[in-house]
Amino acid sequence: MNLDVWIRALKAARAGAGVSQEQLATMIRWSASTIAGIETGRRRPTTEFAVAADEALQTGGLLAQLLRIADEQRTPVWFAPWRGYEAEATRLCAFEPTVIPGLLQTEEYARAVLSAGGLHGPDDVAELLSARLERQDLLSKENPPEFLAIIDEFALRRPVGGPAVLDAQLGHLIELAALPHVHLYALPANVGAHVGLGGGFILADLPDDDRVAYLENVANGQVVDDPKLIRYLRRKWDSLLGESLSESATLELLKALKVT
Repeated sequence: MNLDVWIRALKAARAGAGVSQEQLATMIRWSASTIAGIETGRRRPTTEFAVAADEALQTGGLLAQLLRIADEQRTPVWFAPWRGYEAEATRLCAFEPTVIPGLLQTEEYARAVLSAGGLHGPDDVAELLSARLERQDLLSKENPPEFLAIIDEFALRRPVGGPAVLDAQLGHLIELAALPHVHLYALPANVGAHVGLGGGFILADLPDDDRVAYLENVANGQVVDDPKLIRYLRRKWDSLLGESLSESATLELLKALKVT
């Protein structure tokens, strides 16, 4: 399902309730210009907007459900299951050896990553970028998960998108490091061989004390829940964390690498 279907559903719900754009704006305390932008496709609706519109138009959660389906269809099929686990996690531990983790990327940095090599057309890049930025809402929601990230120093130095984009990205990491639920650790370049050379991964602790993991590779990703493999990845995480700089030393490195 694409967003055109969702927009038609919103318009139909408004018409059925006899509510104009201006009236809906008053009811949900959003601007009329924002609603007009959403209904003409110039602005993408958020989950918060869909929930508010459902309540105002008494649609029984239909708009939020349709938007969730549309978002899932924009996400690559192999990544969609992980987004569900990620959304309910109480703690996330991410290791990234090549780039800044997706949840921490600026818009320009993410655009450069997704555009690299011309493997995705402009429309696909726009869709993937939008999905990635929306995914980052996870860290700013009420009661966010604890997020720990080990980032290889080479990733902190790689000029993805150019020096200016990297500099802005480093500044963003410095800001995120100030959040009480975000913990950043740099893996120094002089460590040499380490257990993470095979690729990045994310461990998720779930509310029921269960654990799942996401493994990255060059083509797609894989969600795993095998206890033996989870224990193995936990050992990898502990080893990498032991090799990494402390949070304060990582912050000093970020500040040293930032040019402006």
